Amino acid sequence: MTGGVEGRTTDTEPSAAERRAVVAKRVESGSADLTEITQLAAAAGYDVVGELTQTRTEDAAFMFGKGKVAELRDLVRRTDATAVVIDNDVGPYQTFNIGGELPEGVEVIDRFTLILEIFGQRANTRKAQLQVELAELRYELPRAEAKASLAKRDERPGFMGLGEYDESVERDIKRQISEIRDELESIAEKEESRREQRRDSGFDLVALAGYTNAGKSTLMRRLAAEIDVDENAERHPDLDTTAESQDMLFTTLGTTTRRAEMEKRDVLLTDTVGFIADLPHWLVESFESTLDSVYRADLVLLVVDASESVEEMREKLVTSHDTLYERNEAPIVTVFNKVDRLAPGELADKRAALSGVAPDPVAVSAKTGAGVAELRDRVESELPDWERERLVLPLSDDAMSLVSWIHDHGHVEEEAYADDQVTLDFEAKPSIVARARSKAAGLAPAEST
Repeated sequence: MTGGVEGRTTDTEPSAAERRAVVAKRVESGSADLTEITQLAAAAGYDVVGELTQTRTEDAAFMFGKGKVAELRDLVRRTDATAVVIDNDVGPYQTFNIGGELPEGVEVIDRFTLILEIFGQRANTRKAQLQVELAELRYELPRAEAKASLAKRDERPGFMGLGEYDESVERDIKRQISEIRDELESIAEKEESRREQRRDSGFDLVALAGYTNAGKSTLMRRLAAEIDVDENAERHPDLDTTAESQDMLFTTLGTTTRRAEMEKRDVLLTDTVGFIADLPHWLVESFESTLDSVYRADLVLLVVDASESVEEMREKLVTSHDTLYERNEAPIVTVFNKVDRLAPGELADKRAALSGVAPDPVAVSAKTGAGVAELRDRVESELPDWERERLVLPLSDDAMSLVSWIHDHGHVEEEAYADDQVTLDFEAKPSIVARARSKAAGLAPAEST
């Protein structure tokens, strides 16, 4: 099918020094939605000055039809754009052919190249930088040979910055991929050790997951205490309070962890980069170590923007479940966020329509605080059960140190003093209870029941 929506120019008048982009998208049927690609382009620092869409089958040579590429060229000229951002997976031959039709110096960027550019701008830690580099290499590897073929055909060595091709190029890319994977595995081992240390200290680990702009960071600020928890030896840049809750995609790339106090438990909340629609498997795998904080949590809060349409919410819920249930064993609680934007009765309609993929969601507004108390209760009820214990300890300095330790690592229900003894009724994680018993055993005379 041919045809589609005509290209149009926006009313913005940015300076010539700014990065100016035309966004474009081809769909097989229906109407193309440019909302997300426009947000992505803005997040990467582009001023979107024009839009173009087409509804038709893919053209092997140009992605779009030849006539639509001519429209794209004219739109680029009228807007003085410096880049064309295409919301499709554009092959190297198609990229080359489209670029050949555009004014000289105009860059052709596909969806995944743009995402990698954003990731590169947000990568403020060694782990994030390695993941971006790994994704870039995995993206480039299958294209290296094609680019070299294009360069040879058109007698343009170094086409798209690859350099003259020989067998060593592919070997070098594979070597770099292997080295980065090794370093990421080493970082992952240290992070797993840190997670276990936190569990041993009595913390439950709760991860926030969901698509970009679902409000995860705002919800985290609402739930978290003022105490920040560093993810690295130095202060993690993503813990800066000004770096969160901005209305843009990928405000942070690395994980952000903060302490949140529930009624009985202390939990550590971890927020990671949001999911994105239509990500290829190779890109998800490149950021697998970031997702480890989700996969290895005690509980996952899957945050969904309730102000979106039922169709959008369902699609994102299904995709999120596919990603999470592949490796995650922790319970998942769905959180309908931004309910302050809903009309009366709209929440009930969406609950009913989505009951198959979200059977018991918690409805909140991270912005206003509505429903957050109910969410705290739900978090405590869904976390792994604690064990109850009663210890009778002699009154001594060592015993008082143990009492203080139990207060720090569990929830004391009752503390009574009589006859040179202290009786402690408390709840805690099984590992904490076992350690308390062991410590109490060394406080003879003492008894545990």
